Amino acid sequence: MSELNTENQTHDAQLAAEEVASGDRPEPKINVSADYEAAQEFSTSSIDGTEAGKEAAEEATAPQFEVHRPEEVEIPTSTLDSTGDPNDFKDLAKEVNPMSGTAGNVDDDLVKKAIELGKPGDK
Repeated sequence: MSELNTENQTHDAQLAAEEVASGDRPEPKINVSADYEAAQEFSTSSIDGTEAGKEAAEEATAPQFEVHRPEEVEIPTSTLDSTGDPNDFKDLAKEVNPMSGTAGNVDDDLVKKAIELGKPGDK
């Protein structure tokens, strides 16, 4: 849509609103039920009710990538009773999601190695 056409539509809408507000133009009557019913006619096509339509809909909405489901973890109810000790929560977290290796542990040697490697784009 051109900028001029958009400007004209906006100006026309503003004039109409002012005319309604001043009483020069009657307020438009809106029949939501009739509009809804009319919209329903456009929301589906004749093919939607057929087997080919169902297959097309399934194909169009099928996931394109495999989605992995989370693994169910059984949590003993005794661990849910809070003593207020932060170590209890850490232990529970380790039970629910045990970390492999020492991921997340940063020591001085690791920091030194990172500094030696430099920042991206330093070369």
